[in-house]
Amino acid sequence: MIEPELTEFGTILIFIFGALTFVVVGLTAAKLIRPDRPNYEKLTTYESGEDTIGSAWGQFNMKFYIVALIFLLFEVEILYLFPWGVIFGDKELIEATDWVWARFALVEMFVFIIVLALGLVYAWRKGFLDWVKPIQKTSDYQSKIPTEAYKHLQN
Repeated sequence: MIEPELTEFGTILIFIFGALTFVVVGLTAAKLIRPDRPNYEKLTTYESGEDTIGSAWGQFNMKFYIVALIFLLFEVEILYLFPWGVIFGDKELIEATDWVWARFALVEMFVFIIVLALGLVYAWRKGFLDWVKPIQKTSDYQSKIPTEAYKHLQN
């Protein structure tokens, strides 16, 4: 009798099903075993052991997003530069095309880098990279939990 062999895809599929089963069984067991006794103190907002200040809808400085977008732009540039460098370093390919490929690839990559550098200069000149400190606003929020409730925890 011929035994069927398991392909690489079959092995990966078994690991995926095993992982999913492990997660589902673990979460189900945790749901069944853990105690469920909510109270007012457990349902309050928790910020690293500190009383909450203000609303959770805080204002973020837009500069965070602009810096993140510029970071992603240059990460994508690296993703394009690495394969270019690997192919450009292929001596057999360059010599087989009589250096036409090398000249084309070099000019193409310089154009790519110049376009990205112009975008960075534009962002810099427009002031998108200037970091201005936001004005701190104090809150007049009063917690509903009295501070005496925490006295026994400070020992």
